[in-house]
Amino acid sequence: MAGAQCCENPPTLDPAYGTGHVAEIGGLKAYIAGSPESKLAILLISDVFGYEAPNFRKIADKVGAAGFYVIAPDFFHGDPMTTEIYENSRAEWLKKHGTDKGFEEAKPVIEALKNKGVCAIGAAGYCWGAKVVVDFAKGDSINAGVILHPALVTLDDIKEVKCPISILGAETDWVSPPELIRQFEEILSNQNEVDYFVKIFPGVAHGWTVRYDVNDTSAVEKAEESHKDVLDWFAKYVK
Repeated sequence: MAGAQCCENPPTLDPAYGTGHVAEIGGLKAYIAGSPESKLAILLISDVFGYEAPNFRKIADKVGAAGFYVIAPDFFHGDPMTTEIYENSRAEWLKKHGTDKGFEEAKPVIEALKNKGVCAIGAAGYCWGAKVVVDFAKGDSINAGVILHPALVTLDDIKEVKCPISILGAETDWVSPPELIRQFEEILSNQNEVDYFVKIFPGVAHGWTVRYDVNDTSAVEKAEESHKDVLDWFAKYVK
């Protein structure tokens, strides 16, 4: 993981971007969007570039505007992936910022949401974040999950999924190629108790949902289609 595609088209981070705000929840700094009065929460887990990426915050704002209370934590503690890190020390970075650590650090966030009175929680993960979401989907902490151009997710992970899950993949993806996404679908089709949605987007590459060029109309349309799919899934199961 964190191969070439995971780190292509790095965003220009902007800590001030978005209509939400940054606050601490469950021991982590997080970008927060939507109404704090909502009883429906969404945990957004970024790719390796972290929670200050403008396109990622756009998604948080969009989900918040749909009526959800959105939490997008800084799992990398101010140390997101950069081109320099990728070229010189990505192995050390990945060891420091493993998805297992992200999973453990997200637990207090979910607990804080429940203590706040939230009655249903969904989670969406992008690339690196997809593995964290799948780990939560194996238990009862979340009501539904969405994984987009996932990294590190295995067939055995999918076999353990217990909550409704949506999987959005790219036609051109060396990290999770369409063949692997179809294997995920086959596993889920044999688990009658788990509802699922699987879609492979044509003409896009790994990272298309968050690392698109805002000046490319076609890229924006395909990214927004994925955003709609995320919202539709949460509207169905986080209520």
